[in-house]
Amino acid sequence: MKTAYLDAFSGLSGDMIVGAILDCGVSFDNFERAIAAVALSGYKLSTRRKVVSGISAVKFDVEVTEPQPERHFGEIRAMIDSSALADSVKRRAIAIFEVLAAAEAKIHNTTPDHVHFHEVGAVDSIIDIVGVAWGLEQLAVTDLIVSAMPMGSGFVRSQHGIIPVPAPATAELLAGFPVRLGDGIGEMVTPTGAAVVRALARPAELPLSFKAEKIGYGAGTRDSSDRPNVLRMIVGAETGAFDSDEMIEISANIDDLNPQIYDHLMERLFAAGARDVTLTPTVMKKGRPAITLGVIAEAARREELAAVIFAETSTIGLRYHPVARLKLFRETREVDTRWGKIRVKFSSANGHSPATISPEYDDCRAAANRHGAALRDVMDAARDAARATVAPHHTHQK
Repeated sequence: MKTAYLDAFSGLSGDMIVGAILDCGVSFDNFERAIAAVALSGYKLSTRRKVVSGISAVKFDVEVTEPQPERHFGEIRAMIDSSALADSVKRRAIAIFEVLAAAEAKIHNTTPDHVHFHEVGAVDSIIDIVGVAWGLEQLAVTDLIVSAMPMGSGFVRSQHGIIPVPAPATAELLAGFPVRLGDGIGEMVTPTGAAVVRALARPAELPLSFKAEKIGYGAGTRDSSDRPNVLRMIVGAETGAFDSDEMIEISANIDDLNPQIYDHLMERLFAAGARDVTLTPTVMKKGRPAITLGVIAEAARREELAAVIFAETSTIGLRYHPVARLKLFRETREVDTRWGKIRVKFSSANGHSPATISPEYDDCRAAANRHGAALRDVMDAARDAARATVAPHHTHQK
């Protein structure tokens, strides 16, 4: 399992992330072939070395050679889905566009499927996003973490007119991430860069115990007077025994709700971004039996989750507080079985053999139904196939 740390002291953008990935040793020829798998035309890719404040970085460029159409989110998703890219790359790329579409929809008071992408729907932004998804796969990065980001200042011109920095989409996407408002001149984080962070990354907890294997620098377009305009990517592994993160817990005591509604409520909460939902029997004042609803989620999801709870339950008040979690490091991979490919989750303390190997239930159930097999047999086969992939590679080192 590898982690990539985005040291965004000068902000970040899609092309800066791609440049840093290429500087970490990913083949540009293979990169071009991967992008060619997507049905795009009218562009030319290039890279060059750019020395910024004595730092040698890769400047990645997309030259647009013919007019591009305005694209909807659905068109872009279909374009990626129909490509010859690996499924894992497609999932990452689509996840980035999904959070971007949701942010744009909220800002423009529409729905994600009706969002018209302008700058981020252009061919260069599509290439940046697909390139990041593909490049992280090439580096075997399963966990992406990011430093606090400078948000810049001033105004920029967009298709909608003059807008403040950070751009509304950028501000929406980075809710819940540590940022430094007013730090820097101009736009320091672009909507494309923010979407990558929102979809794939988590905030880094500093100081960070980290073993670096590769370090790459991606150069930005403009030159800054107060700092080198480069993004540093450090690829390696966190050396702590366990992963950790910060969440919030939202809870409410409910004593007068039709029990049939809880299943629907849980489905809506998970769809809105809850990481975990629990229902615990309790006793309230005057001996009234009740249910304590507990929801674990990212802080940025608080308002959305609260709206679901108020809409679907009879509660008139919620409690929430920050919670810190220690957890095993996790990685999801596909394994081959006689019933097809099954996703399996590997969980482990860092540097050790997997503590748990858990086949994805939905994949196993679908395969069992498709082939008329026993669900237990499919799950056992997936678990055995997963063990075979890790047994030769996970040894303890002194």
